[in-house]
Amino acid sequence: MTLTVLLLHDDSALCAQAYAALTEAGFEVIPAVDGTQALERLGQREIDAIVTGVNMAGLDGFAFIEAVRQQPALYGMPILVLSAEAMPDLKTRARNAGAAGWLPHPFDPQRLVETVLAVTG
Repeated sequence: MTLTVLLLHDDSALCAQAYAALTEAGFEVIPAVDGTQALERLGQREIDAIVTGVNMAGLDGFAFIEAVRQQPALYGMPILVLSAEAMPDLKTRARNAGAAGWLPHPFDPQRLVETVLAVTG
């Protein structure tokens, strides 16, 4: 079974790196340019996990996570945050919003793959 990951991030280079790592590992990756588009894509197809940034225009990563968590059908969706931000309070805020994990950028592609596999069970 191929796992499908929704990927959204404001940094195009980071997004390209994450996309490459996940597709090379055999995941189907659905990119989104912002939180609003990502929410639309969640309603269009089955997604196994989400990888998101935090500093995005409009609907930032925290608001996006909270919006996902407000939808009963998506409440248990694994969400990982991929960010260059290293402030402990941001990690706590992401966890409190409902994120399953936090990966710092720059990231190890293998660790990204392993983390997605771990949260999808």
